Amino acid sequence: MPMGVKGTMVGVLLFCAWFFEGFAEDVKVTVGGVTSIAETDDNFICATIDWWPADKCDYNQCPWGLAGIFNLVILSLVFHTYENSFDNLRIRMGGSLQDQILYQIGYAIHDCPQIKKVEGGLFGFSEGCLTMQKWDEVNKLINQTGALFTFGLNALIGKNKPEPPPKGDNITWTGDWDSQNARDLIEYTLSKGYKIDSYELGNELCGSGVSARLDAKQYAKDLVKLRQTVKDVYQKARPMPKIMGPAGFYDKEWFDTFLEAAGPHAVDGLSHHTYNLGPGVDPTLINKVQDPYFLSQIAQTYKDISDSIRLFGPWASAWIGEAGGAYNSGGKDVSHTFANGFWYLDQLGMSASFNHKVFCRQSLIGGNYGLLDTTSFIPNPDYYGALLWHRLMGKRVLSTSQNDSPYLRVYSHCAKQKPGISMLIINMSNSTWFQVQVQNDMNLHPTASESNGGQEREEYHLTPQNGDIQSDKLLLNGNLLSLTEASDIPEMKPKLVDPSSAIVVAPDSFVYATLRDFKAPTCM
Repeated sequence: MPMGVKGTMVGVLLFCAWFFEGFAEDVKVTVGGVTSIAETDDNFICATIDWWPADKCDYNQCPWGLAGIFNLVILSLVFHTYENSFDNLRIRMGGSLQDQILYQIGYAIHDCPQIKKVEGGLFGFSEGCLTMQKWDEVNKLINQTGALFTFGLNALIGKNKPEPPPKGDNITWTGDWDSQNARDLIEYTLSKGYKIDSYELGNELCGSGVSARLDAKQYAKDLVKLRQTVKDVYQKARPMPKIMGPAGFYDKEWFDTFLEAAGPHAVDGLSHHTYNLGPGVDPTLINKVQDPYFLSQIAQTYKDISDSIRLFGPWASAWIGEAGGAYNSGGKDVSHTFANGFWYLDQLGMSASFNHKVFCRQSLIGGNYGLLDTTSFIPNPDYYGALLWHRLMGKRVLSTSQNDSPYLRVYSHCAKQKPGISMLIINMSNSTWFQVQVQNDMNLHPTASESNGGQEREEYHLTPQNGDIQSDKLLLNGNLLSLTEASDIPEMKPKLVDPSSAIVVAPDSFVYATLRDFKAPTCM
């Protein structure tokens, strides 16, 4: 962009900020810096890679293309795009079809079929097979990038498929898990020196299930067997992979029963899935993502998960193992646009405040909700929102409150790079400007904005191109974010602001801000 045009844009932005200050609502945000209220993992941001083939279709569209696990050429291009921007991004590989995937290793597996559409198959697909050549390629690719790798194992091997009605419920599988194929894979993986952060058993088999389900006590028995299998294989080898489960939708009775039956230290991460926006075809989806009252409903689930852990499994931590907002591949006019950030960024902040350690976004690529475009691999707006969180927001979560507007969400963490705190401010209003003043709780330590001077505040204002929230183009401090000529992520520099001034938040915008002079003892 020519310097004259760039200067004009900045001038227009400054004028707009100055002009609207007179009409903006004043908001006082109080941040508690003496103690933290929760803590995430160092690598909170996570993205999923799924098994879906190109003919996975919903609502007369097939948005997965060649984004599935079997298409390593595509994935290698994708990993190149992000490897220099994220450090140690978490990757969770699994999804609906994982309980139909066999591993071509060991004496038990002779044929290696390809996934194909079949009538009567789970989710309408047949069993598939992962060759060790493909497994080698996956691990080399992931290990080269330094990603933390969670792999979902087939939990239905050896089980009895339910009889059709009227004799059975057509969804509950019975019998013990046959761990041999998984053991062979785990042994092979260790022998090759591949780094696995965690193994997860099954996908969406808990509660009422989706296409299949397991009894909570039976799943507990199976997961304990997986834990023992990993111990037997690794023995003194370190680090030993963590054990995750049940990777499905929260059902209090099922989850509590599972934790109690599995016993102490059987599961390291209690993973659950959220698709709280409903079906991707819902015509009201664009309204839901900007409705703070609707978005807040999931908070009860986050609290209940935390309560289940506190009461029945205090050794475990809460993970969101898969969250795409809208299910069935997302909404084609919403999930890849700026507007989806109202849901996504809000869920990052909310789940972290309820002591969730990891948030895995469905998906890195594939469907309508990919962080990257399925065909061009260009980052969608949520990619940049996730990247700024990863770079700015530390793992300690701080109490944050304001009572002025439900359409203004504010989340605060210790800054990832000391000193100070980093904040995420989300303005869901399409018409109201806000002037945000930040104060330390009980005024124990005056902030830079309450004193004269101090280090400049670092601000990142994210807005949609041309003010269209359904655009898949994003502006950072008024400048369009686009890949460099080398297809790398562009440099993302903050706007430096006088710390004594308020944070001016435009309608339909997200703001990350780092306050270096904020005195938070828990962050020191």
